[in-house]
Amino acid sequence: MKILRFMMRLIIFFAGAAGLTGLVMPLIKKRILNIGNAAGLTVCIVLMLYALFLPRVNRLIAKWWHCKVGKIILSIAGFGVVVGVVLVIVMTVCMVKAALASPSQNATVVVLGCRVYGERPSLILTERMDAAVSYLNENPEAVCIASGGQGQDENISEAECINRYLVENGIDPARIYIEDQSTSTRENLAFSYEIIKQNALPKEIAIVTNEFHEYRAGVIAGKLGLSYGAVPAKTALWLLPTYYARELFGVLYEWLI
Repeated sequence: MKILRFMMRLIIFFAGAAGLTGLVMPLIKKRILNIGNAAGLTVCIVLMLYALFLPRVNRLIAKWWHCKVGKIILSIAGFGVVVGVVLVIVMTVCMVKAALASPSQNATVVVLGCRVYGERPSLILTERMDAAVSYLNENPEAVCIASGGQGQDENISEAECINRYLVENGIDPARIYIEDQSTSTRENLAFSYEIIKQNALPKEIAIVTNEFHEYRAGVIAGKLGLSYGAVPAKTALWLLPTYYARELFGVLYEWLI
């Protein structure tokens, strides 16, 4: 029994440590801190502390369970954990399914912007642009909307950064439309839809974004009345946990509004 409890503590501790390592990498390498890795780091630290002090914590839980107020608090906390785990599983399944939804041939490509450092694209944006180049080369009649405004610390708009990259990689500038006013995924798609209507472009769109982001982008596109498919960019493994965790909050928000 003691060996079993010890093994349980080890599993919990190393699960927390593994998660902590994955989530802290973007913070160390690129100073990326968002709600995703902040929440994830908190959960991982709690798991590690629980593993370290498991006997004491379990004795405290048992003590609380024998009083009425403690039982209510623990029941609410337990229910919250179960609901949270179920929500994460459901959202993850939705993300995976959305990333596998292939677009039609020669659909209107909408490349969703991401951070630009000065005039240099972030890794996430580069991944999206590479996916767009691949689709556009495979579908020579498709046109593309480069979507994304200019942040305070960006020297050019995300749309212009996308445009330059596509042209440098052999895409005809005549195939590219620029939407440089948006500041969110919702605006990316809404403003791109206006360009689609103004230029009588195909309403079947190919959403180019990272795989974790395809589901939420697709939900928004569906609300706008657009038919869509996914052109998912493959996210670098060291960035995926942070952005996946952040996206969980984004999906939850989209469900609630």
